[in-house]
Formats: sequence, structure tokens, C-alpha cells
Amino acid sequence: MKNILTFLTLTVVLLTAGCHASPTNAPATDTTMKFPVQKTDAEWHKQLNPEQYRVLREAGTERAFTGKYWDTHEPGVYRCAACGEILFKSSTKFDSGCGWPSFYDLADQKKVIIREDNSLGMERKEVLCAHCGGHLGHVFDDGPQPTGLRYCINSASLNFDKVDDTDKTVVGTNAPNGGNPKK
Repeated sequence: MKNILTFLTLTVVLLTAGCHASPTNAPATDTTMKFPVQKTDAEWHKQLNPEQYRVLREAGTERAFTGKYWDTHEPGVYRCAACGEILFKSSTKFDSGCGWPSFYDLADQKKVIIREDNSLGMERKEVLCAHCGGHLGHVFDDGPQPTGLRYCINSASLNFDKVDDTDKTVVGTNAPNGGNPKK
């Protein structure tokens, strides 16, 4: 009985640690991949807060249900927190119950790169920003129709810009024009 209890305890500890561990595959920011936005490590450290840097540049994962956008339901667009590219639209966001922002489609297929991630003893598909190489999260094939996909994305890798419902313009400090449609 004691052996079974020890085994179960060890299993729970290992599974819990694995859920919060960073992938062991090399971040896309290494020399194997080139992206339009190229910055030094020092420049990324200066631009991003510590959590954003850990997620975007070191392929980390924030804890479930702790991110800024997991429960956001306002109309708008989600941009890469590192480079500002529009990656997702709120019209494709859904509540998957996983604790991270989940989307069933991309704003534009050319905005992300999907690559294999075999870290932590699992086969997953990592989602990267195609413009800067930032780690966004993972995509799974258990999402709703019409795509059947679930892009499970870290809030720390995103910035959100609301859409003004009256004229559908993007407003917010992350918009290229600073949120001012008249600029």
C-alpha cells in the first residue's frame, strides 16, 4: 500500500511539474530560423517585461487561468506582444476551459509558423510569430468547427486592441497608428 501511495504521489508531482515546464526544444530565436524582426537579447529584455520575455523568447508557459486575456470577451484584435503583428481576431476566440486564450482560427495564415514540439514526452505543435519568432503557445486538433483547431496561446505573448463597434476601427496603443484612425 505504501508503494502505491508513493508511486501515485510521484506521478502527480511529475505531471504537475510538466504542465508548467518550458519546452526543451530550442527557441525559434536561435540561429536556425531567421525572421524579419531581428533584435539582440539586450533589446528584447529592454522591450519586454520579464514574463513576456520568458514566454516569447524562452518558449515558456504562463500558469493556466492567470493570464490577462484568458477571459476577455470584447471585440478586437490580438497582436504579438513583441512585434505588433495582428495574429488573432476576437471573433474566433472561444472558451475552451483550458485557462489560456483559445482561438479556432488565425487572422492570417501567413502570420504564424507551426513547428513540431516533442518536448516533455509529448507530441505537440508549437505556434510561433512569423514576423519575430516569438513563442505564442501550441495548436491542438480538438477545437470547434469550422477548423477543428484550438490555438492555445499565452496571454503574455499577446496585446489586445479593442475594435470600436460604431465604425469598426481598431483603437488602442498597440495599433500601428497609436489607436488614432485619423493619423
